[in-house]
Amino acid sequence: MHEPITVNSALTPSPNKSAAARAQFIHDQLPEGGLFADMDWRVSPTPFALGEELARGLEPLGRVLLQFNRAVNLLYRQSVAGRVPGWIATWLDRGKPEGLITLQRSNALKNELPRVIRPDLLLTDHGLVLTELDSVPGGIGLTAWLNQAYAQIGERVLGGADGMLRGFAGIFGEARTVHVVISQEAATYRPEMEWICHQMNSVERCFVPRDTTPFPFSDGDAVYRFFELFDLPNVPSAGALFDAAVNKQIRLTPPPKPIFEEKMLFALLWNHNLRDFWRRELGEGFLKRLLTLVPYTWVLDPTALPPQAVIPELNLTDWRQLKAFSQKERELILKLSGFSEHAWGARSVYLGSDLSHSDWGAAVDGALNGFEKSPCVLQRYHKPKVVESSYYDFTGGQLVPMPGRVRLCPYYFVVGDGDAARANLGGVLATICPADKKIIHGMRDAILTPCTA
Repeated sequence: MHEPITVNSALTPSPNKSAAARAQFIHDQLPEGGLFADMDWRVSPTPFALGEELARGLEPLGRVLLQFNRAVNLLYRQSVAGRVPGWIATWLDRGKPEGLITLQRSNALKNELPRVIRPDLLLTDHGLVLTELDSVPGGIGLTAWLNQAYAQIGERVLGGADGMLRGFAGIFGEARTVHVVISQEAATYRPEMEWICHQMNSVERCFVPRDTTPFPFSDGDAVYRFFELFDLPNVPSAGALFDAAVNKQIRLTPPPKPIFEEKMLFALLWNHNLRDFWRRELGEGFLKRLLTLVPYTWVLDPTALPPQAVIPELNLTDWRQLKAFSQKERELILKLSGFSEHAWGARSVYLGSDLSHSDWGAAVDGALNGFEKSPCVLQRYHKPKVVESSYYDFTGGQLVPMPGRVRLCPYYFVVGDGDAARANLGGVLATICPADKKIIHGMRDAILTPCTA
């Protein structure tokens, strides 16, 4: 795939060098033009240390999440077939165009699952909290670069110096040509994907970054879909690629199955009516692990309840009663479930306790009124704990302490097919935001760094 990374000891600072030397070395490794379009971040001279116990727990989590995706796939197909309640498929299909629903239900794609799994894990005083699963994640190239750069200063990063590169290469099987299709909506991430393609190119394999215009491909090629399914009208090449995938001419990942881009999957996990299904398909151990990690999640379905029924955990008889919650009771996150340009990058995330009474009421009304087209989910909010961190200020020439809150994003790459498929950990990205930020995402004043045990 690529040559092993070699370290030039004459140029690489040793681990006991100054923070300034280490930070400068990391900064100098950035490719020309950077890794994100019009965006940078704060550089830490050290990776984020997880501790042995937490680090050990991340490796097997990939197996749990792969099995969860298998179970989700089965649940949807059984709902369509009438073997489990039909409301499940109705929820998951809501707002989707007929053509995409037909594609998702096709026998040719029956067993296809996302081959990159990236959970968003918040580090709290009570352990990890899994808030979302992303099957079309940004940060693959960034994390590969971070692992490579920090390994060169002697850090033992999780996944190793080339774990992300090996993992990404592995999801395409034996395909000699891999086309990475990047939409305009995802243009911020184009530099990192171009960088990783450059790193992967070799005599044996060719990785080609593409825009959304149609392009020639051959039978046996692979395609990485770096565009969301809500954006199909802006991706002219999508139709030909999907047809080729259905006809088994190309290996396409992630598959065009919008169920895997829905946040309501966690609401289905918590739904008491489905507990036997999850126990059977996940096993008691995996189910317990997920219920420990995943905060209680609901779908805001405005369908009227019978007079004696209540919404579990909240003791409401109508979702509109949510608007009357006190600020203390509003330790809740409201967000779009998926299939919308506003459903990623924290664009539709509302933290109830952070809003005025009127703004919270408007958010609830908007979620209920938009259910037919764009369902929303409600999720218990678990506040990330404050950790000590620091970044290097290149302008001031000093190390600056920054108490922060952390989101961990492990990247799992699914290699192999069927029962032989395995989810391998390639690396872990830590996003550390200033402690006064309630919602953690990749912002300019955040530290982005790889993780070590």
